[in-house]
Amino acid sequence: MSRRDDKPYKLPPFVVARKMLRAHPLLGPVSEGTEVFEASSLRGRNLPQPGGRAYCCIDGRYAIFIQDTLSLDVPTWLGVLSLATLVLALGAPARLPTPSHRSDLAAQLAALHWWRSLKIGRLPEHFELEPEFLAWGRLPLEEIAARLEHDPLAEQLGSDWTLTRSADALLMHPSERVSIRRLAGIQTRTPDQLFAEALVDNARQVLRAQRDEPKATRGADPNGPVAQAWRWLIAHYPLLGSLLARFELVEDVQVCQGQQISIAAIHLGLGEIYVNPLARLNLEQAKFVLAHEVLHAGLCHGSRRQGRDPFLWNVACDFVINHWLIEMRLGAPPPGLLHDEHFRGWAAEDIYRSLAADLRARRRLRTLRGAAVDVLDDGPRGALADREAFCRRALAQGLDWHQAEGRGLLPAGLVEEIRTLNQPPIPWQAQLAEWIREHFPLPEKRRSYARPSRRQSATPDIPRPRFVAPEEERLARTFGVVIDSSGSMDREDLGKALGAVASYAQAQEVKQVRLVYCDAQPYDEGYVEVESLARRVKVRGRGGTVLQPAVTLLETREDFPKDAPVLVITDGGCEEDLTVKRNHAFLLTPGARLPFATRKPVFGMA
Repeated sequence: MSRRDDKPYKLPPFVVARKMLRAHPLLGPVSEGTEVFEASSLRGRNLPQPGGRAYCCIDGRYAIFIQDTLSLDVPTWLGVLSLATLVLALGAPARLPTPSHRSDLAAQLAALHWWRSLKIGRLPEHFELEPEFLAWGRLPLEEIAARLEHDPLAEQLGSDWTLTRSADALLMHPSERVSIRRLAGIQTRTPDQLFAEALVDNARQVLRAQRDEPKATRGADPNGPVAQAWRWLIAHYPLLGSLLARFELVEDVQVCQGQQISIAAIHLGLGEIYVNPLARLNLEQAKFVLAHEVLHAGLCHGSRRQGRDPFLWNVACDFVINHWLIEMRLGAPPPGLLHDEHFRGWAAEDIYRSLAADLRARRRLRTLRGAAVDVLDDGPRGALADREAFCRRALAQGLDWHQAEGRGLLPAGLVEEIRTLNQPPIPWQAQLAEWIREHFPLPEKRRSYARPSRRQSATPDIPRPRFVAPEEERLARTFGVVIDSSGSMDREDLGKALGAVASYAQAQEVKQVRLVYCDAQPYDEGYVEVESLARRVKVRGRGGTVLQPAVTLLETREDFPKDAPVLVITDGGCEEDLTVKRNHAFLLTPGARLPFATRKPVFGMA
């Protein structure tokens, strides 16, 4: 039978995955410079071998030993190999002590951070982590290892989470035979050097493509100062380059006049940045203006407005951005720019409150658009969620690249805000639990001989006290719960809210709470045992909601402790002049918003 009649030879899945990895633009060069050994071919050889359940182990700085007998499909093998290659690419075997379980965890956390950005293949489900662990991957390897040693949260990472799926070491000492083989080869660069070179080469290709084939511009001079500033920022300023490249530059007099744009504006939904040619910006001013507008998009100023006055919020954000750009010496500010040293180090929210208290100053304030907001997105926020998320990620990746390339120091406030925006939001349950834990730390128990220990019968001749909580302290551990019981409140949401309150109150040994329902008038339920709180859901539905009588009732009761806090559960449909004199917090139903501004904690149910 001829060779043509034979069935086509089918490659093993891990071999196909290796070929796909070597074709990757970033990890391909690293994979080419890395030795891969199969466990089935290592019997009788003096080389490290992965355990039976292990996907692989890593030897020294050059080699990966894979368990090729595992039944994995091609995407899973590709994910495992890419994660192991990233461990080598980050230089973990050379930067961390080996063998060490803490080093294994630190190396895989850092590699997982990169893998989540590259998304090469598919990882097994047990590699999924909570958001607080994923955030550690941004840190340097040494700092991750130090945090794993001291942070109690690290105890949640089991030994089966690494690529070895056991307590066996992932990173091992360099093998002499592998080192001799590497020295005999032509390639002498380490995987971390190959990875750094691949990053630079790919960045150059992207920037060259952006420079050679810029996005179409309307009415713009390709050799004008604005177009030159556009190309310069993409090519030379990594923090903003990747984000700016996703927008289209529009220099059209008619468009700018129709939108009443005096200098510049940005439209996130359309992906356009408008610059008025009549502003006659020079090169340095154009750099400043473009950086200003793209930071509005990257820092999600549109969605962060949350019911505030659009113009005053825009002005507050301008004060913050302009101060950062001046501190970074990125270009030159155009005439009439908003800048005030008084607001140095202030957050946009604090500046907004200061401006809102002095409305006469509004007449003198101007954005880059003029007397209107220069963030033109006025549509529903849900339609822009994906684009804002993309801009946020692009700015975070630009920050990583900027710092990795050593392109200069950045304002600490800007770095902190970029990092904060890319952290997953804290769930409302965790925020509520922290609020209760802050007000009711676990009491220090005392020993009492009045109630003997349960071990007393074992040694009847030796008196043994029992640890008990002081009765007077137990009675004082309570707080008020004001529930909006109007018809607009959903019974299921109320049940979830009260269930969470009961659970976290019990954890802090709070035995009872003072419960007050309120719609058109308050209904005092008195002290309620925490265990039965979740079953006390009542929706009376008497029309409007007025919470002030319920709050006043709690504050004036003589049997309610003077320093007890108050938790208000509502859908936000209450009066705008609600006043709570005690320490308090708000728990809002999904999608709800308070009709007034407050500095007190607000927990929004997802």
